[in-house]
Amino acid sequence: MFQGSFDYSIVKRAIDKKLVEMNFVNLRDFGIGPHKVVDDKPYGGGKGMILKVDVLKNAIDKIRDKKLSLKNQRIALLDPTGKTFNQKKASELSNLKHLILVCGHYEGFDKRVEKFVDEKISVGDFITTGGEIPAMLITDAVVRLIKGTLKEGVVNKESFSPYLEYPQYTKPRKYKNLRVPKILLSGDHKKINNWQNTQSLNYTIKSRPDLLEKGVR
Repeated sequence: MFQGSFDYSIVKRAIDKKLVEMNFVNLRDFGIGPHKVVDDKPYGGGKGMILKVDVLKNAIDKIRDKKLSLKNQRIALLDPTGKTFNQKKASELSNLKHLILVCGHYEGFDKRVEKFVDEKISVGDFITTGGEIPAMLITDAVVRLIKGTLKEGVVNKESFSPYLEYPQYTKPRKYKNLRVPKILLSGDHKKINNWQNTQSLNYTIKSRPDLLEKGVR
């Protein structure tokens, strides 16, 4: 799953430029006994299987960089009880030297694993089968913010930086009764920039006023 999504586009270019290195850790490598068991039934009953705390702890200990401090390394558990991931968090994580994303599956983790991570992250108020797709989402959002991945200044014009991005147009100038705004055809870069900034703010006020209230940066 991971290798397929990271073999193309911006993430792939960042890997090729050696701006980032991806490592995929298989929990089976840390499984218990001859059958490499990584999960078990929950105490108290219930459906599904729970990832074992001892397996997860062994995996974390193996891949944690002992030389890095919390300032440069973070272990994040992907969990619905975590803080919701956003652009501000993506920017924060992009400055780390080492980021470990711990993915659950089906019923999730033994609660005790939370004692061995630095934070919990949720990608939204919905449930996925496992943490793999949320991990891909977070990785993509973080990698594109690493210096050198995109052209300088690009991310400053995108949505959530801090507002929603202004509307954009391309050829044809007229399609049916829909026209490209005249200001964008004027060649006056100062006026175009002012228009874009105004549109960005207006879009945010209309569609996502909560971003203004929260002060997303």
